Amino acid sequence: MLHAGVMAPLPAAELPPPREPGAPYRVCLVCLGNICRSPMAEAVLRDAVAEAGLDGQVIVDSAGTGDWHIGHQMNSGARAALGGRGYDGSAHRARQIDASWLPRRDLFLAMDSRNLADLRRMAGVGEHDRIRLFGDVGNVGDAGGLGGAGDRDIPDPYGGDAAEFGYVLDLLRGAAPVIAARLAELLEPSAPKPQA
Repeated sequence: MLHAGVMAPLPAAELPPPREPGAPYRVCLVCLGNICRSPMAEAVLRDAVAEAGLDGQVIVDSAGTGDWHIGHQMNSGARAALGGRGYDGSAHRARQIDASWLPRRDLFLAMDSRNLADLRRMAGVGEHDRIRLFGDVGNVGDAGGLGGAGDRDIPDPYGGDAAEFGYVLDLLRGAAPVIAARLAELLEPSAPKPQA
């Protein structure tokens, strides 16, 4: 079921096919330091994937493009926002993405345009279709959607207050079911299409 204000997903053909048919589809969520947005998105998307019946078919993880926080826990504001909505971020430890990961994931979802550009610089041209904005795939910013008009970036709440972390979590929670529905359409093409 889609959350209020989220548009129905676009055709699943927009997502890249699995690299290995029959193997789990691997999705990596990427932000700058892997302590706020991408681990929050990881927790939320894992939940949405489970609700869509895709446990075992989709593996979700996260990383950052920078090395400042490697090994650190999730930001306390991010953990508090997640905890207030029933998610557990206590086990998370920040990681930095490495170019060797690129051929081992089916899809990378960048939290903002800067992360997208960093990932695409790291990848070969043939990999660009596997690197997308989380907000594009999740319909953030569409008319009637959750972000600002046309803005597909998930804002960085680092250094912000509880309201800023809550807003980011709202964006992620609105987009995750759309992403999960697209993954379901891609991996189970005969499944009934979700109703808007």
